[in-house]
Amino acid sequence: MPNCLTLKKSNCKNCYKCIRNCPVKSIRFSGNQAHIINDECILCGRCFVVCPQNAKQIVDDTEKVKVLMQSQVPVIASVAPSFVANYPGVGIASFRKALQQIGFTDAEETALGATIVKKEYERILNEEDRDIVISSCCHSVNLLIQKYYANCLPYLADVISPMQAHAADIKRRYPDAKVVFIGPCVSKKDEAEKYKDYVEAVLTYEEISTWFKNEGVELEQNVDSDEESRARLFPTTAGILKTMDLKSSGYEYLAIDGVENCIDALTDISEGKIHKCFIEMSACAGSCVGGPVMERKHYNQNGNTTYRRNPISDYLAISKYAGKKDFDIEQPDITELKKIFEPIQKKNITPLDYEINQILRKMGKTRKCDELNCGSCGYNTCRDKAVAIFQGKADISMCLPYLKEKAESFSDTIIRNTPNGIIAVNDNLEVQLINKAACKILNVPSQSDIIGEPIVRVLDPLHFIRIQQGSERIFNERTYLAEYNKYVEQTIVRDADSKILICIMADVTEEEKEHQRKEEISQQTVEIADKVVDKQMRIVQEIASLLGETAAETKIALTKLKESISDE
Repeated sequence: MPNCLTLKKSNCKNCYKCIRNCPVKSIRFSGNQAHIINDECILCGRCFVVCPQNAKQIVDDTEKVKVLMQSQVPVIASVAPSFVANYPGVGIASFRKALQQIGFTDAEETALGATIVKKEYERILNEEDRDIVISSCCHSVNLLIQKYYANCLPYLADVISPMQAHAADIKRRYPDAKVVFIGPCVSKKDEAEKYKDYVEAVLTYEEISTWFKNEGVELEQNVDSDEESRARLFPTTAGILKTMDLKSSGYEYLAIDGVENCIDALTDISEGKIHKCFIEMSACAGSCVGGPVMERKHYNQNGNTTYRRNPISDYLAISKYAGKKDFDIEQPDITELKKIFEPIQKKNITPLDYEINQILRKMGKTRKCDELNCGSCGYNTCRDKAVAIFQGKADISMCLPYLKEKAESFSDTIIRNTPNGIIAVNDNLEVQLINKAACKILNVPSQSDIIGEPIVRVLDPLHFIRIQQGSERIFNERTYLAEYNKYVEQTIVRDADSKILICIMADVTEEEKEHQRKEEISQQTVEIADKVVDKQMRIVQEIASLLGETAAETKIALTKLKESISDE
């Protein structure tokens, strides 16, 4: 299958919104990125619509059409009847004029082909003895049956789609023409690629609107009328049935829209619960007017793009534009309307029960009650998720309860075993968390005794108030807790997102006491040293005094001796 949907990898934020909304879970996650599994995808386009990062892209055929226009052959647009809802106040005449301004030779309504298709449905019901007939206009429904409900293929009407019927009719009238389909559908790009004899290219409304804008072309507000245009109802729920002459007795006529409803109906058919029904199936809620490429962009107050359906106004626009009679168009031979649908095989291997259970154990789900089936990963049940992991489409880390439990267990282990006291308080300075180390420091018998209580019960709140009032943090501030006769090094920080104040206390009482003891010893040593010095000085002075007296007496004696000798 061609890649009609691609992914801007840099924009994928691993949010799992696409897999939560994918009805057939055809998305694989690898390297924190979403990847579309082509052989499983039914191209309903829902992942494109819901992606909050606009990471899904539809392949643009605009340049391909411009190349066709340079080939000097007629390029004729087949315009899906839902265009009236996408471009309010614009009829086919105005749309044709705008398309001719950008290079198209002509433009016609795909509703012409819808008339051909609905007449073939009527013939099948009136002339053939079929049990169940499922409409084949929606390519996404066709893919759903081909890939997931191959046993229902005999019930799928073997009739070409309105797009193909109209393209074939154009080429009968203009043998050299190239046909470009314009509509609200992603899967039509795949249908055109797979059945190449009908349509050369497919443009979405967004692509053609961008082209108009770049060429400075404005659509004229002019809604033309045509009594022979009943097939314009095709893009609405039950629109096919409303155009058909339901004369065949013995059949129930049902219209089902939305992939989930189609899946439920196909399941019932597979189980043999439904008989003698003509079922109109559309993958999109509201049928084609709810298509993924209907231009539904709205901008919220933050400037982000959101998408919103307009089911009532869209239906009314289609209903008012449709006539009461059929288009006058030549009905081709039955053989020209035949379409063969083959089953499309998928490559998945289904794991055995023990293999699923092994994966569940790795996800921390050892008991049945551990299987929460919350759907946060995008899968309906934990077992579905385990199957996806086995098939390489998912990863264990996609289980948010598992990750949360793992993270909480890890953080709890740290908080429980750290020697530091940890206290968390809210903006009202009420204790939200306290570990055993903090209880020991603050002489709190049990954690439950203080949880929910004001911090003032155990600590001076002034430090916390300082942080609340704008101080960035208190880091390793040594504080004496007089009421506990303890010294702590205190760090207080505020988490802006959770508005929680976190206090981390290291008990440094022994360290402080040791420091004080050393200070006392130092002081005592200084005092002893001073005393020793004083005593030594006194001794020195006494010695000096004695030595001084002795020297004086000796000097006198020697002087007298000298004088005595001299006299002689």
